[in-house]
Amino acid sequence: MFICNHCPYVKAVIEDIINDCKTLDKEGIKSVAIMSNDTKNYPEDSFENMNEFHKNNHFNFPYLFDETQEIAKKYDAVCTPDFFGYNGNLELQYRGRIRELKDLKPVRGGESDLLKAMKLVAQTGKGPENQIPSMGCSIKWFK
Repeated sequence: MFICNHCPYVKAVIEDIINDCKTLDKEGIKSVAIMSNDTKNYPEDSFENMNEFHKNNHFNFPYLFDETQEIAKKYDAVCTPDFFGYNGNLELQYRGRIRELKDLKPVRGGESDLLKAMKLVAQTGKGPENQIPSMGCSIKWFK
């Protein structure tokens, strides 16, 4: 997943991210978060602040700094949060949201889209037919 510290969309779903990643980890599905924003113009996303965000939210997964933005470009990441789910053959099977948001508040009701999709990928090797793109703040590219 691509996330950052300052994005209101990430902040709105950070508990869902943490909970889903813990659930997925119990099923052998690993997670990693990558922060690719320009930290010069967005200092809230600095490496030091990433460490605080990681610690304060009790991440059970690595939170990596894409300092050159090369990784985000290779993934064609466009926003935060942006989720990518792969099968055991490292084939992309899910590119979508974690769950619906209404007025920057998660819409509750059952498992998240991400959790359902990744469980399906784990069971079948294939992602869901219908995938709703993630919505969030654009990646803050170097100028």
